[in-house]
Amino acid sequence: MGQPDNNKEFRAAEVIGAACLATDLGMGFPFEHGIESTLVSSRLARLLDVDIETETQVFYLSLLMYLGCNTDAEPNLRLFGGSGLEHITPHQFGGNLEMFRGVLRALPDPEASPLTRTYQVLTRLPQARNFQSEHFASMCEVAVVLSDRLGAPPEVSEIFNVLTERWDGNSALGRAQGEDVPMALRIVHVARDGAFQYLLGGVERAVAVVRDRAGGAFDPQVAETFADNAADLLSPHDSGSIWEDFLALEPKPHRMLGLDEFDRAAAALGDFADMVSPRMSGHSPGVAELVEAAAGIAGMDDDDRRRIRQAALVHDVGRAAIHPRIWQKPGRLNADEWEQVRLHPYHTSRVLAPSRPLQGLADVACCHHENVDGSGYHRGVPAAALTPGARLLAAADSFHALGEPRHHREPFSREEAARLLTEDAREGRLDGDAVAAVIEAAGLDPPDITDPADLTSREAEVIGLLARGLQTKQIASRLDISPKTADRHIQNAYRKMGVSTRAAATLYATEHGLVPWGEFPIK
Repeated sequence: MGQPDNNKEFRAAEVIGAACLATDLGMGFPFEHGIESTLVSSRLARLLDVDIETETQVFYLSLLMYLGCNTDAEPNLRLFGGSGLEHITPHQFGGNLEMFRGVLRALPDPEASPLTRTYQVLTRLPQARNFQSEHFASMCEVAVVLSDRLGAPPEVSEIFNVLTERWDGNSALGRAQGEDVPMALRIVHVARDGAFQYLLGGVERAVAVVRDRAGGAFDPQVAETFADNAADLLSPHDSGSIWEDFLALEPKPHRMLGLDEFDRAAAALGDFADMVSPRMSGHSPGVAELVEAAAGIAGMDDDDRRRIRQAALVHDVGRAAIHPRIWQKPGRLNADEWEQVRLHPYHTSRVLAPSRPLQGLADVACCHHENVDGSGYHRGVPAAALTPGARLLAAADSFHALGEPRHHREPFSREEAARLLTEDAREGRLDGDAVAAVIEAAGLDPPDITDPADLTSREAEVIGLLARGLQTKQIASRLDISPKTADRHIQNAYRKMGVSTRAAATLYATEHGLVPWGEFPIK
């Protein structure tokens, strides 16, 4: 699977950077906006000539500022019919009246009639006011816990307790004001808001908004420094890779993660993804536990078992790109909604790809909805393109999801989930061996899943080796049988498959996932 060997350490910034990409998706920001904003934050910190400890805090705080964005997704949907990105985010550091107007615009459903919109505002506004403090407290607590698990420095995680505080003290939680707000947070607030306003209207807008908020939400000195240097601070990154630019800005010594810490960070990414709906809580670690056990039953070694577990932990991080309203829809998805859902494995690949410690997990993680008959998504690849790990993850993800409640159905029992999975295998959608291993790992008797052509296990093995180019004598040597016995298996398999040539048998083997993976000696 390509993940670095177990003796290596990993840069925490590489994993936290991936979390930043995921929060871009969750917030609806342009992809890499959080990384761009971190460049702005770090440049501003250096202009202010802060100490190295504060500069380090700025770097990580900026990356993780919206880590709690998935918090309270379900009540948010009940209260707000409009876009938070459009109506609330531009005004989150504004004055009371500005913020109030933004909330008012976000409350009603945009497509509702004027009368309905008025009713929704009147009924939802009192609830929104009561919800605000609880929501902000939840955001802070979630960010504290997840940032610590992702490997951020402890002092950074602690700062998230005052994430929503303002220079003027006019905040919902009232935990700090003025110089009691950590300097790193004061810098990040200005830089990230300035970078977002730049998206909306360029340098001129960014400068005007930040100056207007000086003394309110923002430390006046930090705001003035930003405004005076906005053109340089907001300039595009220098090289062809923004990822390399942001890594180069991380203050030294770089924060490193050992293998166990890396596992913990991967689990945090999975939990972030699962927060999109309460009915998905625990999905990623549940799949990881199940697929690791199944991998052991399938004969994988310890290293491969660990890597497939890591891939399972992060397999659904792309969920953040899909609006929670779709995940929580109680009825049938329409064509557009279904198309968005089909793309969440693609978004997982985009989050994992830039990070060297995570990119080796992407090939398996992003195949969790692929089928061996090519009918899966998002790529619709055939069996030949799916590794044993990918097939196991697809089966484990399906089994675990069936046992979880969803907004459109109740959970299935383990026995019913096993029956449905077995049916998928017998109809050629899921790999039979993977399904059997997953069902056994779940504590149930593994089913007897035969090949569509009713090949015996030995015949299937022989045809798989034939498809890899081995001659009859080589197959016999590989399986420690006589050439005559090998030839008899070949002829029996040809008859059952309805073919008479090696080429046709090879096509059958690739279509039904019979081709063995990996290198092996040819005797």
